[in-house]
Amino acid sequence: MNGDYHQNGTNGCLFGKELWWKTATFYQVYPASFKDSNGDGWGDIPGLISEMDYLRDLGVDCVWLSPVFESPQADMGYDVSDYQKIYAPYGTVDDVDALVAACHGRGMKLILDLVVNHTSVEHVWFKESRSSRDNPKRDWYIWRPARYDAEGKRIPPTNWRGYFAGPTWTWDEHTQEYYLHLYASDQPDLNWESEACREAIYEDTMRFWLERGVDGFRIDTVNKYSKRTEYADAPVTDPGSPHQPAPEMWCNGPRIHEFIREMRQKALEPYGAVSVGELSNTPLPSQVLPYVSAAAKELDMVFEFSMIRLGTGGMFGPKYVYMPFTLPQMKGIVAKWQTFIESTDGWTTVFCENHDNGRAVSRFGDCSTRALWAASARALALWQATLTGTLFLYQGQEIGMTNMPASWGIEEYKDVESRSFYAESKATGDPKRIADTLRGLAILARDHSRIPFQWNDQPNAGFTAEGATSWMRVHDDYREINAEKQKGDPNSVLSFYKRVLRLRKEYQDMFVFGSFKLLAAEDEALFTYVKESPVAEGTAGRKALTKRQDYLSVRLKKAMSMGKRRPNSSRH
Repeated sequence: MNGDYHQNGTNGCLFGKELWWKTATFYQVYPASFKDSNGDGWGDIPGLISEMDYLRDLGVDCVWLSPVFESPQADMGYDVSDYQKIYAPYGTVDDVDALVAACHGRGMKLILDLVVNHTSVEHVWFKESRSSRDNPKRDWYIWRPARYDAEGKRIPPTNWRGYFAGPTWTWDEHTQEYYLHLYASDQPDLNWESEACREAIYEDTMRFWLERGVDGFRIDTVNKYSKRTEYADAPVTDPGSPHQPAPEMWCNGPRIHEFIREMRQKALEPYGAVSVGELSNTPLPSQVLPYVSAAAKELDMVFEFSMIRLGTGGMFGPKYVYMPFTLPQMKGIVAKWQTFIESTDGWTTVFCENHDNGRAVSRFGDCSTRALWAASARALALWQATLTGTLFLYQGQEIGMTNMPASWGIEEYKDVESRSFYAESKATGDPKRIADTLRGLAILARDHSRIPFQWNDQPNAGFTAEGATSWMRVHDDYREINAEKQKGDPNSVLSFYKRVLRLRKEYQDMFVFGSFKLLAAEDEALFTYVKESPVAEGTAGRKALTKRQDYLSVRLKKAMSMGKRRPNSSRH
């Protein structure tokens, strides 16, 4: 590595300390759907441990484990009832210790999903908070008195609409006040304005696991901790609903940077822990940079969602009404987030799948034939592996797992968000609204990414035992698309991922740290860009890259319907 450029914003080390997470490939595991070790139909930590060699051979450097803490599972673990216990179907605290050892023994690292914008209603903190208005933990959550309309009817403190449809306030009969929840009513928001609450978060949810050897956290909903405490109504943008989108009331609030700096100083820095934050409703580089500036000492990196939200109707209202988009739109978004850290001390991430979105090969590729599916999956792999920033893969992406079949009915959709948006559309009685929502869910629903991993062509795709009932239906195509079938095929999607991940590591000066220049921005059929290494002309790295040529072009035929692309990749 050239020492000069590794001291600036797009560097691999800071003040002489190597930043391993910049060159690492992260792999997100959705535990319920990865591997079941005991035949109960629910993935678990021992199952994950049994496949650690698979992840190592793929080229994974760090596992990101989605929530496994004790939870009633109203939102698949994003409603935590005890941060120091593990949900029994996943395993035990000892199993997490074994997972840490399994990762570290292979030269890999482990980060956990940290959910501290809200808890479950079953968490002891909330039980105490709602027990009485004078309980010491009352202000650990956000409580407000009712309002009354002109007819004297009780109404919520504000008109805010939640992320899962409906209001953000629920009435508590016992204490005669409303509590705030940006998500489901089972997920009350913590009050970060309370210093005692913040200290408990740092101690009970972060230090506890860092002391056990965990290497850091993916931090859920990280920019929602600071609400605008005047709790004013949002402007009416949906006249047909009493509940209005209001992200400006809780995203990037007045104390958010103060809170995150404190979190880093008190809980992350003492352990050298890595942090990657989920940053929704933050579409401007000028808003994102303060979170990831090295000098600001807040987060190491964040997920910004403009690219992965292509085709959605936004976070509220018409989210699941599919919105067609053009290739130039897609290229513009990629270019914006590839270049926003240039000449800064910030950093960026690269991803096109996660647990909250449909499968990339179904959304951005063409799965109408096996040949086009394979070409699409390989093009996506090559595209992602050559972009600047830290690369995050999602389980099953590396074998080209696809969305649920269009023939599956709404009963196969298990996710609370899918069900809430469908129920809301059905309540309108509008056939078009219902049809549009179903069509959108078929492309965009979170359920698609949560289908069990397809390990082999045996019953239940090898995810769980033969005869067991999987918590979610296994995809119909598992006999054709599975890891075992692809392992022995040098031309498979899995083999291609292994090759491009090796290439990314070998030429990280170019692909991880290199500058990005978009060519032919308005071309409707061709996505071409140049990656240039910051290593000076004439160095070994530059010569090696010159031999392999300097740019990549990914050809994507213009979508004719449903936003699908027909990829064909070539290196020139």
